[in-house]
Amino acid sequence: MNPRTNPYAPGAGTPPPELAGRDVVLHDARLAIQRNKSGQSARSFMFVGLRGVGKTVLLNEAQAMAEEEGALTDFIEISANELLSKTIIASLRSILLKLDRIKGVSEHVKRSLRVLKSFVGAVRIKVEDIEFSVDIDGEPGVADSGTLARDLAEVFVAAGEAAKARKSSIIILIDEIQNLPAEEFEALIMAVHRTDQKKLPLLIVGAGLPLLVKLSGNAKTYAERLFEYPDIGPLDDTEARRALVKPAAQANVEFENEAVAAIIKETQGYPYFLQEWGYQAWNTAIASPITAEDIARSSSIAIERLDRNFFRSRYERLSDPQKAYLSAMAKCGSGPHRTGTIAKAMGKSSQQLGPTRDALINSGMIYSPGYGYAAFTVPLFDGFMRRVHE
Repeated sequence: MNPRTNPYAPGAGTPPPELAGRDVVLHDARLAIQRNKSGQSARSFMFVGLRGVGKTVLLNEAQAMAEEEGALTDFIEISANELLSKTIIASLRSILLKLDRIKGVSEHVKRSLRVLKSFVGAVRIKVEDIEFSVDIDGEPGVADSGTLARDLAEVFVAAGEAAKARKSSIIILIDEIQNLPAEEFEALIMAVHRTDQKKLPLLIVGAGLPLLVKLSGNAKTYAERLFEYPDIGPLDDTEARRALVKPAAQANVEFENEAVAAIIKETQGYPYFLQEWGYQAWNTAIASPITAEDIARSSSIAIERLDRNFFRSRYERLSDPQKAYLSAMAKCGSGPHRTGTIAKAMGKSSQQLGPTRDALINSGMIYSPGYGYAAFTVPLFDGFMRRVHE
Protein backbone atom coordinates (compact mmCIF):
# COMPACT_ATOMS: atom_id res chain seq x y z
CA MET A 1 0.00 0.00 0.00
CA ASN A 2 1.48 3.33 -1.06
CA PRO A 3 1.35 5.86 1.81
CA ARG A 4 1.59 8.71 -0.71
CA THR A 5 -1.84 7.82 -2.08
CA ASN A 6 -3.47 7.34 1.34
CA PRO A 7 -6.84 9.15 0.91
CA TYR A 8 -7.76 9.58 4.58
CA ALA A 9 -7.38 12.97 6.23
CA PRO A 10 -7.32 13.04 10.04
CA GLY A 11 -6.91 16.68 11.04
CA ALA A 12 -8.53 19.68 12.70
CA GLY A 13 -11.23 20.88 10.33
CA THR A 14 -9.64 18.98 7.43
CA PRO A 15 -12.32 17.94 4.91
CA PRO A 16 -12.64 14.16 4.67
CA PRO A 17 -12.38 12.49 1.27
CA GLU A 18 -16.05 11.50 1.61
CA LEU A 19 -18.34 13.75 3.66
CA ALA A 20 -20.72 11.01 4.76
CA GLY A 21 -23.84 11.35 6.85
CA ARG A 22 -24.32 15.09 6.48
CA ASP A 23 -26.46 15.32 3.34
CA VAL A 24 -29.64 16.41 5.13
CA VAL A 25 -28.02 19.09 7.28
CA LEU A 26 -26.17 20.54 4.28
CA HIS A 27 -29.37 20.58 2.23
CA ASP A 28 -31.11 22.49 5.03
CA ALA A 29 -28.19 24.90 5.28
CA ARG A 30 -28.30 25.69 1.56
CA LEU A 31 -32.05 26.23 1.72
CA ALA A 32 -31.66 28.68 4.63
CA ILE A 33 -28.96 30.58 2.72
CA GLN A 34 -31.13 30.78 -0.40
CA ARG A 35 -34.25 31.87 1.50
CA ASN A 36 -32.34 34.50 3.46
CA LYS A 37 -30.91 36.06 0.30
CA SER A 38 -34.35 36.20 -1.34
CA GLY A 39 -35.86 38.01 1.66
CA GLN A 40 -37.86 35.03 2.92
CA SER A 41 -37.88 33.91 6.52
CA ALA A 42 -34.84 31.80 7.40
CA ARG A 43 -33.24 31.14 10.77
CA SER A 44 -29.57 31.48 11.49
CA PHE A 45 -28.21 28.15 12.66
CA MET A 46 -25.54 26.61 14.83
CA PHE A 47 -23.97 23.19 14.37
CA VAL A 48 -23.85 21.57 17.81
CA GLY A 49 -21.81 18.51 18.77
CA LEU A 50 -18.85 16.98 20.54
CA ARG A 51 -15.24 17.38 19.50
CA GLY A 52 -14.28 15.45 16.38
CA VAL A 53 -17.71 15.22 14.73
CA GLY A 54 -16.84 17.58 11.87
CA LYS A 55 -18.50 20.86 12.88
CA THR A 56 -15.70 22.97 11.39
CA VAL A 57 -15.86 20.96 8.17
CA LEU A 58 -19.57 21.77 7.96
CA LEU A 59 -18.88 25.47 8.54
CA ASN A 60 -16.45 25.43 5.63
CA GLU A 61 -19.00 23.62 3.48
CA ALA A 62 -21.64 26.20 4.42
CA GLN A 63 -19.25 29.00 3.50
CA ALA A 64 -18.58 27.43 0.10
CA MET A 65 -22.32 27.02 -0.51
CA ALA A 66 -23.00 30.62 0.51
CA GLU A 67 -20.42 31.90 -1.93
CA GLU A 68 -21.90 29.71 -4.68
CA GLU A 69 -25.22 31.45 -3.96
CA GLY A 70 -23.57 34.87 -4.35
CA ALA A 71 -23.27 35.75 -0.66
CA LEU A 72 -20.35 37.61 0.86
CA THR A 73 -18.83 35.67 3.74
CA ASP A 74 -16.24 35.72 6.46
CA PHE A 75 -15.04 32.99 8.83
CA ILE A 76 -14.25 33.73 12.48
CA GLU A 77 -12.80 31.35 15.08
CA ILE A 78 -13.39 32.49 18.65
CA SER A 79 -10.66 31.95 21.24
CA ALA A 80 -11.46 31.78 24.95
CA ASN A 81 -13.20 34.99 26.07
CA GLU A 82 -12.44 36.72 22.77
CA LEU A 83 -14.50 39.84 22.08
CA LEU A 84 -16.74 39.41 19.05
CA SER A 85 -17.36 43.17 19.12
CA LYS A 86 -13.69 43.59 18.19
CA THR A 87 -13.37 40.68 15.75
CA ILE A 88 -16.55 41.48 13.84
CA ILE A 89 -15.21 44.89 12.85
CA ALA A 90 -12.59 43.42 10.52
CA SER A 91 -15.13 40.98 9.07
CA LEU A 92 -17.77 43.59 8.29
CA ARG A 93 -15.17 46.06 7.03
CA SER A 94 -13.97 43.51 4.47
CA ILE A 95 -17.49 42.56 3.41
CA LEU A 96 -18.75 46.13 3.12
CA LEU A 97 -15.75 47.20 1.06
CA LYS A 98 -16.50 44.32 -1.33
CA LEU A 99 -20.09 45.54 -1.57
CA ASP A 100 -18.81 49.05 -2.22
CA ARG A 101 -16.82 47.83 -5.22
CA ILE A 102 -19.92 46.53 -6.98
CA LYS A 103 -20.73 48.75 -9.96
CA GLY A 104 -23.06 51.63 -9.23
CA VAL A 105 -23.45 54.06 -6.33
CA SER A 106 -25.10 52.77 -3.17
CA GLU A 107 -25.74 55.16 -0.31
CA HIS A 108 -26.73 52.16 1.82
CA VAL A 109 -23.19 50.79 1.62
CA LYS A 110 -21.65 54.18 2.40
CA ARG A 111 -23.97 54.60 5.35
CA SER A 112 -23.15 51.11 6.63
CA LEU A 113 -19.44 51.97 6.59
CA ARG A 114 -20.19 55.17 8.52
CA VAL A 115 -22.20 53.18 11.08
CA LEU A 116 -19.35 50.71 11.43
CA LYS A 117 -16.94 53.60 11.95
CA SER A 118 -19.19 54.88 14.76
CA PHE A 119 -19.23 51.40 16.29
CA VAL A 120 -15.42 51.30 16.22
CA GLY A 121 -15.35 54.53 18.19
CA ALA A 122 -17.69 53.10 20.81
CA VAL A 123 -15.77 49.83 21.12
CA ARG A 124 -12.40 51.60 21.26
CA ILE A 125 -13.39 53.08 24.62
CA LYS A 126 -13.20 49.54 26.05
CA VAL A 127 -10.66 47.99 23.67
CA GLU A 128 -7.85 50.30 22.70
CA ASP A 129 -5.96 48.34 20.02
CA ILE A 130 -8.53 48.68 17.22
CA GLU A 131 -7.70 50.11 13.82
CA PHE A 132 -10.22 51.02 11.13
CA SER A 133 -8.39 52.13 8.00
CA VAL A 134 -11.29 53.57 6.02
CA ASP A 135 -11.26 57.29 5.33
CA ILE A 136 -14.85 58.04 6.23
CA ASP A 137 -16.65 59.89 8.98
CA GLY A 138 -18.88 58.09 11.45
CA GLU A 139 -22.69 58.22 11.51
CA PRO A 140 -23.54 60.36 14.56
CA GLY A 141 -26.08 58.87 16.91
CA VAL A 142 -25.98 55.38 15.42
CA ALA A 143 -24.04 52.45 16.94
CA ASP A 144 -22.13 54.80 19.20
CA SER A 145 -24.10 54.63 22.47
CA GLY A 146 -21.56 52.39 24.17
CA THR A 147 -24.28 49.81 24.89
CA LEU A 148 -23.04 46.75 23.05
CA ALA A 149 -26.39 45.05 22.47
CA ARG A 150 -27.91 48.18 20.95
CA ASP A 151 -24.86 49.18 18.93
CA LEU A 152 -24.14 45.74 17.43
CA ALA A 153 -27.79 45.44 16.37
CA GLU A 154 -27.57 48.79 14.56
CA VAL A 155 -24.36 47.68 12.81
CA PHE A 156 -25.98 44.41 11.67
CA VAL A 157 -29.08 46.21 10.42
CA ALA A 158 -26.99 48.73 8.44
CA ALA A 159 -24.90 45.91 6.94
CA GLY A 160 -28.02 43.92 6.06
CA GLU A 161 -29.58 46.95 4.37
CA ALA A 162 -26.39 47.47 2.36
CA ALA A 163 -26.42 43.85 1.20
CA LYS A 164 -30.10 44.09 0.29
CA ALA A 165 -29.47 47.22 -1.76
CA ARG A 166 -26.77 45.33 -3.67
CA LYS A 167 -29.06 42.29 -4.14
CA SER A 168 -26.57 40.23 -2.18
CA SER A 169 -26.39 38.71 1.29
CA ILE A 170 -23.94 38.44 4.17
CA ILE A 171 -23.08 35.14 5.86
CA ILE A 172 -20.78 35.25 8.90
CA LEU A 173 -19.47 31.89 10.08
CA ILE A 174 -18.35 31.63 13.70
CA ASP A 175 -16.49 28.59 15.03
CA GLU A 176 -16.12 27.74 18.75
CA ILE A 177 -18.94 30.17 19.45
CA GLN A 178 -19.39 28.89 23.00
CA ASN A 179 -16.14 30.72 23.89
CA LEU A 180 -17.85 34.12 23.64
CA PRO A 181 -18.23 36.04 26.91
CA ALA A 182 -21.86 36.19 28.08
CA GLU A 183 -22.33 39.89 27.22
CA GLU A 184 -20.97 39.40 23.71
CA PHE A 185 -23.10 36.30 23.10
CA GLU A 186 -26.24 38.12 24.25
CA ALA A 187 -25.43 41.07 21.98
CA LEU A 188 -24.97 38.73 19.01
CA ILE A 189 -28.33 37.09 19.64
CA MET A 190 -30.06 40.47 19.89
CA ALA A 191 -28.39 41.67 16.68
CA VAL A 192 -29.52 38.56 14.80
CA HIS A 193 -33.01 39.04 16.23
CA ARG A 194 -33.16 42.59 14.87
CA THR A 195 -32.03 41.66 11.34
CA ASP A 196 -34.44 38.72 11.42
CA GLN A 197 -37.35 41.02 12.30
CA LYS A 198 -36.49 43.23 9.33
CA LYS A 199 -35.99 40.22 6.98
CA LEU A 200 -32.55 41.45 6.02
CA PRO A 201 -30.12 39.20 4.11
CA LEU A 202 -27.67 38.58 6.95
CA LEU A 203 -27.23 35.14 8.46
CA ILE A 204 -25.05 33.78 11.26
CA VAL A 205 -23.80 30.21 10.95
CA GLY A 206 -22.13 29.03 14.14
CA ALA A 207 -20.59 25.88 15.54
CA GLY A 208 -19.95 24.86 19.12
CA LEU A 209 -20.13 22.30 21.88
CA PRO A 210 -23.45 20.95 23.26
CA LEU A 211 -23.54 23.55 26.05
CA LEU A 212 -24.17 26.12 23.30
CA VAL A 213 -27.93 25.47 23.37
CA LYS A 214 -28.11 26.15 27.10
CA LEU A 215 -25.91 29.26 26.77
CA SER A 216 -28.22 30.61 24.07
CA GLY A 217 -31.30 30.07 26.21
CA ASN A 218 -29.62 31.68 29.20
CA ALA A 219 -28.70 34.73 27.12
CA LYS A 220 -32.16 35.21 25.62
CA THR A 221 -35.16 32.95 26.03
CA TYR A 222 -36.29 33.63 22.46
CA ALA A 223 -33.01 32.21 21.09
CA GLU A 224 -34.69 28.80 20.75
CA ARG A 225 -37.02 30.36 18.17
CA LEU A 226 -34.31 32.43 16.53
CA PHE A 227 -31.78 29.69 15.69
CA GLU A 228 -31.79 26.16 14.39
CA TYR A 229 -29.48 23.82 16.28
CA PRO A 230 -28.61 20.87 14.02
CA ASP A 231 -27.24 18.08 16.22
CA ILE A 232 -24.01 16.80 14.67
CA GLY A 233 -23.30 13.37 16.11
CA PRO A 234 -21.47 10.17 15.21
CA LEU A 235 -22.29 8.43 11.93
CA ASP A 236 -24.54 5.41 11.86
CA ASP A 237 -23.05 2.15 10.60
CA THR A 238 -24.15 2.70 6.99
CA GLU A 239 -22.66 6.20 6.75
CA ALA A 240 -19.53 5.22 8.67
CA ARG A 241 -19.01 2.42 6.14
CA ARG A 242 -19.46 4.93 3.32
CA ALA A 243 -16.85 7.26 4.87
CA LEU A 244 -14.34 4.40 4.97
CA VAL A 245 -15.08 2.33 1.91
CA LYS A 246 -15.76 4.91 -0.80
CA PRO A 247 -12.37 6.74 -0.67
CA ALA A 248 -10.56 3.39 -0.75
CA ALA A 249 -12.69 2.12 -3.63
CA GLN A 250 -11.77 5.19 -5.68
CA ALA A 251 -8.16 4.07 -5.28
CA ASN A 252 -9.04 0.45 -6.20
CA VAL A 253 -8.62 -0.74 -2.61
CA GLU A 254 -11.20 -2.81 -0.74
CA PHE A 255 -12.03 -3.48 2.91
CA GLU A 256 -13.21 -6.84 4.15
CA ASN A 257 -16.56 -6.53 5.95
CA GLU A 258 -14.95 -7.68 9.20
CA ALA A 259 -12.36 -4.90 8.89
CA VAL A 260 -15.03 -2.23 8.48
CA ALA A 261 -16.97 -3.61 11.43
CA ALA A 262 -13.83 -3.56 13.59
CA ILE A 263 -13.13 0.10 12.78
CA ILE A 264 -16.71 1.14 13.47
CA LYS A 265 -16.58 -0.63 16.81
CA GLU A 266 -13.30 1.07 17.77
CA THR A 267 -14.36 4.56 16.63
CA GLN A 268 -18.07 4.42 17.56
CA GLY A 269 -18.72 6.17 14.24
CA TYR A 270 -17.06 9.48 15.13
CA PRO A 271 -15.80 11.08 11.90
CA TYR A 272 -12.37 12.22 13.13
CA PHE A 273 -11.58 8.77 14.50
CA LEU A 274 -12.83 7.08 11.33
CA GLN A 275 -10.26 9.12 9.40
CA GLU A 276 -7.51 8.23 11.89
CA TRP A 277 -8.27 4.50 11.75
CA GLY A 278 -8.65 4.56 7.97
CA TYR A 279 -5.32 6.36 7.65
CA GLN A 280 -3.48 3.91 9.89
CA ALA A 281 -5.16 0.86 8.35
CA TRP A 282 -4.05 1.96 4.88
CA ASN A 283 -0.45 2.44 6.02
CA THR A 284 -0.40 -0.87 7.91
CA ALA A 285 -1.97 -3.12 5.28
CA ILE A 286 0.32 -4.80 2.77
CA ALA A 287 -2.25 -5.17 0.02
CA SER A 288 -5.94 -4.99 -0.81
CA PRO A 289 -8.27 -6.08 0.66
CA ILE A 290 -7.66 -4.56 4.09
CA THR A 291 -8.40 -7.27 6.64
CA ALA A 292 -9.50 -7.49 10.26
CA GLU A 293 -5.93 -8.55 11.08
CA ASP A 294 -4.70 -5.28 9.54
CA ILE A 295 -7.11 -3.37 11.77
CA ALA A 296 -5.93 -5.23 14.85
CA ARG A 297 -2.35 -4.15 14.09
CA SER A 298 -3.21 -0.59 13.12
CA SER A 299 -5.53 0.08 16.06
CA SER A 300 -2.65 0.22 18.55
CA ILE A 301 -0.91 2.75 16.30
CA ALA A 302 -4.07 4.87 16.00
CA ILE A 303 -4.66 4.82 19.77
CA GLU A 304 -1.04 5.70 20.52
CA ARG A 305 -1.16 8.64 18.12
CA LEU A 306 -4.43 9.90 19.56
CA ASP A 307 -3.07 9.56 23.09
CA ARG A 308 0.06 11.49 22.18
CA ASN A 309 -1.68 14.31 20.30
CA PHE A 310 -5.48 14.62 20.27
CA PHE A 311 -6.07 13.58 23.88
CA ARG A 312 -2.79 14.58 25.53
CA SER A 313 -2.93 18.20 24.35
CA ARG A 314 -6.22 18.65 26.22
CA TYR A 315 -5.14 16.67 29.28
CA GLU A 316 -1.98 18.70 29.86
CA ARG A 317 -3.96 21.94 30.16
CA LEU A 318 -5.88 20.64 33.18
CA SER A 319 -5.17 21.23 36.87
CA ASP A 320 -4.61 18.26 39.18
CA PRO A 321 -8.13 18.52 40.69
CA GLN A 322 -9.61 18.61 37.19
CA LYS A 323 -7.60 15.54 36.17
CA ALA A 324 -8.83 13.74 39.28
CA TYR A 325 -12.45 14.61 38.45
CA LEU A 326 -12.13 13.32 34.87
CA SER A 327 -10.38 10.18 36.11
CA ALA A 328 -13.32 9.49 38.42
CA MET A 329 -15.73 10.06 35.52
CA ALA A 330 -13.77 7.63 33.34
CA LYS A 331 -13.83 4.94 36.02
CA CYS A 332 -17.62 5.22 36.00
CA GLY A 333 -17.68 4.53 32.22
CA SER A 334 -18.27 6.59 29.09
CA GLY A 335 -21.20 8.48 30.60
CA PRO A 336 -23.18 10.62 31.04
CA HIS A 337 -22.97 10.26 34.81
CA ARG A 338 -24.76 11.84 37.73
CA THR A 339 -22.54 14.37 39.44
CA GLY A 340 -23.41 12.67 42.73
CA THR A 341 -22.04 9.37 41.42
CA ILE A 342 -18.78 11.05 40.43
CA ALA A 343 -18.52 12.76 43.80
CA LYS A 344 -19.11 9.48 45.62
CA ALA A 345 -16.33 7.83 43.60
CA MET A 346 -14.01 10.61 44.79
CA GLY A 347 -15.14 10.44 48.41
CA LYS A 348 -16.43 14.02 48.31
CA SER A 349 -19.73 15.89 48.04
CA SER A 350 -21.13 17.43 44.86
CA GLN A 351 -20.95 20.84 46.54
CA GLN A 352 -17.22 20.43 47.24
CA LEU A 353 -16.58 19.53 43.60
CA GLY A 354 -18.79 22.30 42.16
CA PRO A 355 -15.94 24.72 41.34
CA THR A 356 -13.92 21.97 39.65
CA ARG A 357 -16.91 20.83 37.62
CA ASP A 358 -17.70 24.43 36.58
CA ALA A 359 -14.08 24.99 35.52
CA LEU A 360 -14.18 21.85 33.36
CA ILE A 361 -17.42 23.02 31.74
CA ASN A 362 -15.96 26.48 31.09
CA SER A 363 -12.85 24.94 29.53
CA GLY A 364 -14.99 22.81 27.22
CA MET A 365 -13.87 19.44 28.61
CA ILE A 366 -17.28 18.36 29.91
CA TYR A 367 -20.87 19.49 29.52
CA SER A 368 -24.16 18.85 31.25
CA PRO A 369 -26.60 16.95 29.00
CA GLY A 370 -29.23 17.24 31.75
CA TYR A 371 -29.62 18.65 35.21
CA GLY A 372 -27.21 16.96 37.61
CA TYR A 373 -25.31 15.09 34.88
CA ALA A 374 -21.83 15.39 33.40
CA ALA A 375 -20.41 13.98 30.15
CA PHE A 376 -17.18 14.28 28.18
CA THR A 377 -17.13 16.67 25.21
CA VAL A 378 -14.30 14.63 23.66
CA PRO A 379 -15.43 11.19 22.45
CA LEU A 380 -13.41 8.20 23.74
CA PHE A 381 -11.70 10.44 26.33
CA ASP A 382 -12.78 8.06 29.08
CA GLY A 383 -10.58 5.36 27.55
CA PHE A 384 -7.62 7.72 27.44
CA MET A 385 -8.10 8.66 31.10
CA ARG A 386 -8.15 5.00 32.10
CA ARG A 387 -4.97 4.34 30.13
CA VAL A 388 -3.23 7.33 31.73
CA HIS A 389 -4.15 6.26 35.25
CA GLU A 390 -3.57 2.51 34.90
